[in-house]
Amino acid sequence: MSALTHEMDQTLAHVIDLDRHPLADDGFRARCRSHLERHGSLVLPGFLTARSLDAVRREGLEKQHLAYYCKQRHNVYLTAPDPGFPVDHPRNRLVNSSKGCITDDQVSADSPLRVLYDAPDFRSFLCAVLDQEAMHPYADPLSSVNIHYAREGQELGWHFDNSSFAITLMIQEPERGGAFEYVRGLRDSANDDMNFDGVRRVLDGEVRPSVLEMTAGTLVLFRGRDSMHRVTPVAGTGTRMLVVLAYNSKPGIELSEPARMTFYGRLG
Repeated sequence: MSALTHEMDQTLAHVIDLDRHPLADDGFRARCRSHLERHGSLVLPGFLTARSLDAVRREGLEKQHLAYYCKQRHNVYLTAPDPGFPVDHPRNRLVNSSKGCITDDQVSADSPLRVLYDAPDFRSFLCAVLDQEAMHPYADPLSSVNIHYAREGQELGWHFDNSSFAITLMIQEPERGGAFEYVRGLRDSANDDMNFDGVRRVLDGEVRPSVLEMTAGTLVLFRGRDSMHRVTPVAGTGTRMLVVLAYNSKPGIELSEPARMTFYGRLG
């Protein structure tokens, strides 16, 4: 092992509880991959060390005033309305989403999130578990590492993801509410089966969703392309704080300019 690799491993060990979550261990990777394939989600509690969790939480609270807050009305498919369906059809029914966000260029250079995001062992672990050949950062300066905030009354409405997976870290739980609810395998996007009736039943409250438990310091990998999910409205004075770690399978990819304006209020 080179001196550089040893130094990197030691730094990563300050951020992640590697005794509990040995990222480089083939057996651990295999178990994580198997669980994700069976359940569509992988929840690793206590992923961050207490020291790194505290550092990220403190930075998030100190920079919360910098967050750009946006509110959207969207359908569950995150697509433009289709005039071929009535406005109250599941294809076109609108839900509310609202949150705040600070962007990659606002996260400190010495943040534990930087060590984690850039660590070869972490990216290799993600590739092995998510069945990806590579993990590359976004080419734009905003999209790779985001800290999301949800204050009282804010929520993420029911939706399917456009990407095949999401990587998140829970940093601070709200006082009440802010639960991550999902209905797994509700549609089959690969075969263009949108399951309008199933979506209607969820929107009408006829389906009891599953709840993904996320305590502070937990890493979650979630496959949301075909699993409908939401975050319920936050209640109380505490802010729900979540980190999103975003990668691409190919280098040089930027989040589109319209998406950056919508989510961040600026291009760079």
